[in-house]
Amino acid sequence: MSKPVVFTLIFLLAPAAWTQTAPAGWKVLKDAKSACQISVPPEWAPWNDTSGAAVFQDTTTALAVVTTQTGQNFQPLTPAMQRMSGIVKEKLFENTAKRVFYQDRTSTHADEPNAYSASVPGTGGTCSCRVVFLPKVAAETVKKIVLSLAPVAAPGPSN
Repeated sequence: MSKPVVFTLIFLLAPAAWTQTAPAGWKVLKDAKSACQISVPPEWAPWNDTSGAAVFQDTTTALAVVTTQTGQNFQPLTPAMQRMSGIVKEKLFENTAKRVFYQDRTSTHADEPNAYSASVPGTGGTCSCRVVFLPKVAAETVKKIVLSLAPVAAPGPSN
């Protein structure tokens, strides 16, 4: 297979892989309003009893935050918003009606963090998350955290 064909196949199949659920054993972390959630690996810990944030080792190694914007309708980023936000095409991993996912900070050395941000439609608003992490934290793990972003499921009817 030629390189363009392989790249095209990876590009077309990647969004399906990005909709995965969090691995077994991961902790669910909800925002302050319990409207949105992400999942983090078991070795991550809640940050200062604050709902909606977790750290790996300490806040300078990795920090994950989940929030809700009540009343804000979710929509993909327009080209103008991408330019204003400085999001380059290569770092915009998904920009669909189901999710916006991009890298908004790129490390240039070991002590400088990377950052991934994402938003999805929520119940009555938009769910968002941001994970800031040093290069020593596996990017694949961080992507799994970001891709776990979802609205909190409404409780089912009780009998």
